[in-house]
Amino acid sequence: MRPIKAEELLELMTKEFGDRITDSKITKRVEGKQKRENLHLSVTVDRESFKDVVRWLADVQYPLLSVISGWDAGDRVELLYEFQLNGGVLGKGLALTLRVGLPKDSLKIETICDIIPGAQIGEREKQEMLGVRVEGTPDPRRFFLPDDFPEGVYPWRKDESGVPESMIKKLWEAK
Repeated sequence: MRPIKAEELLELMTKEFGDRITDSKITKRVEGKQKRENLHLSVTVDRESFKDVVRWLADVQYPLLSVISGWDAGDRVELLYEFQLNGGVLGKGLALTLRVGLPKDSLKIETICDIIPGAQIGEREKQEMLGVRVEGTPDPRRFFLPDDFPEGVYPWRKDESGVPESMIKKLWEAK
């Protein structure tokens, strides 16, 4: 496997997806005890192209999915899929973040479990905690929240779908 550089990956991605990439940024990070420099590429894609980008990426160089994170950004929910490329090539690490924004009136995205099976736990977490509907996920059951947790309440949301005040235990007030 030939290591791919951040600039090269971004150029290939831009050539393949054009204006479906709405933002990109390359930054250097110094990591570890040896203070090795690693590059980080952050790319924002539209929801309709997201799965195509992941499929394309798996063909270019199969990535290691580190984590899927997300948060309530007001009018939308932002999802960040963190990947690692160039695995095992010392000093050539490349972190890739694929960002996708989902409008709150349409919180759905296609699963990537058919491409990267390890995405299942992260996708289930986003369903439970943010109310994102992951279409085509092989197992939509709850994983983190108990079965009796109220439907339509999403702990990571800041709007009316978030945890109601009545469910919050204020330990500093407890006697």
